[in-house]
Amino acid sequence: MSMLQEFKEFAIKGNAIDMAVGIIIGAAFGKIISSLVADVFMPPIGVLIGGVDFTKLAFTLKEAVGNAPAVTLNYGNFIQAMVDFTIIAFVIFMAVKFINSLKKKEAAVPAAPTEPSREELLLTEIRDLLKERK
Repeated sequence: MSMLQEFKEFAIKGNAIDMAVGIIIGAAFGKIISSLVADVFMPPIGVLIGGVDFTKLAFTLKEAVGNAPAVTLNYGNFIQAMVDFTIIAFVIFMAVKFINSLKKKEAAVPAAPTEPSREELLLTEIRDLLKERK
């Protein structure tokens, strides 16, 4: 089997396509959540802690000299990334919890009893006739 044919089989498999769709949707979802955090959640949090913008928090390790830029330790970006992660993890947790609750509701709904087949009806009739003979 040629490498091209093997690749074609791999790429056409449902799992590979599902994974690709999941990654694309995940990337778009990540952008939405990042905007939610940066544009909706962080401004009020910044106001509550005194107007601090986390992304601008940094320690200067070495001042700028001439054309060389200052060397800084940008711990505010790390704090922002942790807040982003926490909110994304919480949103995903809530989505999974919601999906699981829908699955439980589906499982809880009993299936309607099926009507007996023609053979079962005939066998039941035969059984009842045999009981009457006794």
